[in-house]
Amino acid sequence: MELVNVYESDNHETCSKYNKMGLNRDGDTYANKDRKLSYTEERARNQRGLSIGNKCVVLSTVCFSLMCIFLVAAIVVLHIKLTAEREVQATHMLQSSSRDQKEKDLLQNSFSSLSQKNLELETRVKDLTTEKDQLQSSFSSLSQKKLELETRVKDLTAEKSQLQSSFSSLNQKKLELETRVKDLTTEKTQLQSNFNSLNQKKLELETRVNDLTAEKSQLQRDFNSLNEKKLELERRVTSLSEELKKEASKRGWFFVSTELKSWSDSRQYCRDHGADLIIIKSEEKQRHISSFTKERVWIGLSDRENEANMKWVDNSPLKQGFWLKGEPNDEHGNEDCIELMPSNPVLNNWNDLPCSEMRKFICEK
Repeated sequence: MELVNVYESDNHETCSKYNKMGLNRDGDTYANKDRKLSYTEERARNQRGLSIGNKCVVLSTVCFSLMCIFLVAAIVVLHIKLTAEREVQATHMLQSSSRDQKEKDLLQNSFSSLSQKNLELETRVKDLTTEKDQLQSSFSSLSQKKLELETRVKDLTAEKSQLQSSFSSLNQKKLELETRVKDLTTEKTQLQSNFNSLNQKKLELETRVNDLTAEKSQLQRDFNSLNEKKLELERRVTSLSEELKKEASKRGWFFVSTELKSWSDSRQYCRDHGADLIIIKSEEKQRHISSFTKERVWIGLSDRENEANMKWVDNSPLKQGFWLKGEPNDEHGNEDCIELMPSNPVLNNWNDLPCSEMRKFICEK
């Protein structure tokens, strides 16, 4: 009886220990299950909070969850196995207390090992959680940088479009300027050619000017010489004219002017020199005057005082005239003075014309 009681006592203690171990294992299992649920919920929450770009964090969480599931599964399997073994061992406990003690020690060692692994896994989970938080923070920072970079890319794209537009405009202006430069180069070449041509002409003209200057100098010298001769001749003519006037005043000679004057000015000139315009009252005198004059000249006949009543400058009336055919005709009503035209027939060379016309004249004293 004592042996049986001792055996039963030992058996009872052993069973109590195994039951306590089983309870501990069950508690661990339940704790692991709660932990599994907690991690699963956390993983679900994390998955809902993560964006598509957070693949690293999701992958880390999935790996961690799978490890937890595998751990829980291993613990459950181990628990089932241990429970089965415990039942078998309880059945055979009476037969092999020594073996049970060894198995108990083995199980205790396994439990200790699993507890150690559990602690390591919890530490790993804590580390992974910390790493996950760091990755989440890095992800948030990278997301912010991504938004900033997208904004920067948008600004740079707009700036690039603006620069592209400016480049196109500048390129167009460049092409226009190149065309302008080409035109200006052509124009410059043409102007250079014209300049060379003009420069050559300038040199030729300078040579010509030098020649003409020399020729002008020679002509100026010749002119001065001729002018001296002219002045000498004028003095000689003046002297001869004075002599002729004196001789004419003695003999009744005629003076044919070299200047052109109106009829009134011509008569005044003659009167200033003691004479008057010539009077022709005979055919002989008409022939004589027409023979020595070669140009049209005023004579001393007019109808200025009384139209169609011709009078000589000595107020004597006209008795015989030597008119051109159809003259006097008083054309336009103002032909009141008479000229002699020696190029016509001697006895038909008188013509009336306005007294303001400029003619040479013959004075008679």
